[in-house]
Amino acid sequence: MQIFDIHPFDIDLEKFTSIQSVLSERVVLRDTFTSKNIKLIAGVDVAYCNLKSSEYGICCIMVINVETMNVIEKAISAGKVTVPYIPGYLAFRELPLIIEAAKKLTCTPDLFMFDGNGILHPRRMGIATHASFFLNKPTIGIAKSYYKIEDVRFIPPINVNNSYEDIIFENEVYGRALRTHKNVKPIFVSCGNYIDLSTATEFTINLINRESRLPIPVRLADIETKRLTRLLVSQQSNLFL
Repeated sequence: MQIFDIHPFDIDLEKFTSIQSVLSERVVLRDTFTSKNIKLIAGVDVAYCNLKSSEYGICCIMVINVETMNVIEKAISAGKVTVPYIPGYLAFRELPLIIEAAKKLTCTPDLFMFDGNGILHPRRMGIATHASFFLNKPTIGIAKSYYKIEDVRFIPPINVNNSYEDIIFENEVYGRALRTHKNVKPIFVSCGNYIDLSTATEFTINLINRESRLPIPVRLADIETKRLTRLLVSQQSNLFL
C-alpha cells in the first residue's frame, strides 16, 4: 500500500511536541467514508524485547475481511529501537516499524485499528492519530489501559455488554471506556483520524467475539507480536531482522 512521507524520524527529541501540535490541527473527527465500503480492517500492534543488550521491536499488521472475519494478509517488521520510551511520544518510537510493515502489505486496508490511543492523549496525538497521516486511512485507537489526561478519571461503565462512558476533558469528548463483556475490564476507544467516535465504537463492538475483550484485528496482532517476541528471545538471534 502507499505510504505518505509526513516527516522524518531522525529528529531531536525537542521537536516531538511541535510536530504533534502541527498534526493535531489537521485531525478530522468525522467519517470520511461510507461504512458499507469498509471491507478490509487491519489490526496493528508493536511489542518489545531485549536481545544481546539491545532493545528490539516487532510490529505485526493483521488484515481481516469483515464479512468472513478471516485473516487475508499478515505483515511483519522488526528492528532495533533507538527512541527511548517517553510517555506521550510513543509514535516516534513505533511508527518506523509500523510504516515498514505497512509497506509490505499487498492489499490496502480500508481502516486501521491500533493497540494504543487515538486522540485520547494530552496533545490529541496518540499512535492511531499520528499514524493516520502516513497511512491516509481512517484509524481507531483501542487501548487496554487508561492513559490519564491530567486529572481526568474515567467512569467505569455499568457491568453489561457494550456499555460505555465518555471520557471528557475541557468539555470535549476524547474517548470512551467501553465494557465489551460483562465482568471484564473496559477497553478505551478513541478516534484516530477521519472517523467519528460513534462509528469507531460501532466498528469496535461489531468486531468483538467471545474470546476476548479486544476487537478481532487488534487481538490477532497482539497475539502474533507476543509469539514472535517469545521466539526471538528464546532463540537469542536476529531471526526476523
